[in-house]
Amino acid sequence: MTPFEPFPDVPTLQSALVNDFCALARRCVEANGTFNVSLSGGSTPKVVYERLRDEDLPWASIHWFWGDERNVPHDHEDSNCRMVHQALLDHVPVPSGNVHPVPVQVNDPAAAALEYDQTLREHFAGQLPSWDLVLLGMGDDAHTASLFPETQALQCTDRLFVENWVPKFDAFRYTLCADAINSGQNIWFVITGSAKQAAMRQVLSTNHQPHLYPSQLIKPTQWYVSADAVPA
Repeated sequence: MTPFEPFPDVPTLQSALVNDFCALARRCVEANGTFNVSLSGGSTPKVVYERLRDEDLPWASIHWFWGDERNVPHDHEDSNCRMVHQALLDHVPVPSGNVHPVPVQVNDPAAAALEYDQTLREHFAGQLPSWDLVLLGMGDDAHTASLFPETQALQCTDRLFVENWVPKFDAFRYTLCADAINSGQNIWFVITGSAKQAAMRQVLSTNHQPHLYPSQLIKPTQWYVSADAVPA
């Protein structure tokens, strides 16, 4: 028994995600005056970001953060910051002070991660981040954000955000820690494509092995899963 009703195809999923994002943002701004969102990279969210350009949202009241980032300059083609700016933020009236990218330092990722950790603590008054929304994807190895199997960040308990050495890429990534994700009020997993079926089978299993399947660490409140990603 899956905890969700899959969407028949990716475009239908993306439309639902756009509508739900907008509805949640408006509700949060009306109730609290602000909307704090942690963004995901990936091709499916990119289309969602592009479609959000055309929505009438309370842009001045939305704060944009990144749940993970690559250790590359912001103008690099692999940068999540660059992708979100090109897809959305460069096209809407967002105050610069509302955009909070990871301050990447290619040669000192530990310092960059600590700086972003401090940014989060300041923004959320020293508490675990009370995200209004965390958007997450999942890789075919069951990683989420940049919490990869058998990496050090999975053991993180005293930080919100860390640098994480990922041997499969021979590179550092930056990532929110699991506790700093699970503190969100709304945590949405966005999972598409048949390549995710095996990972989904493991993540949904009652056999809890988060060191191998990091997405098991996350407590999503909502799933956006296309039918082709559902295990057979």
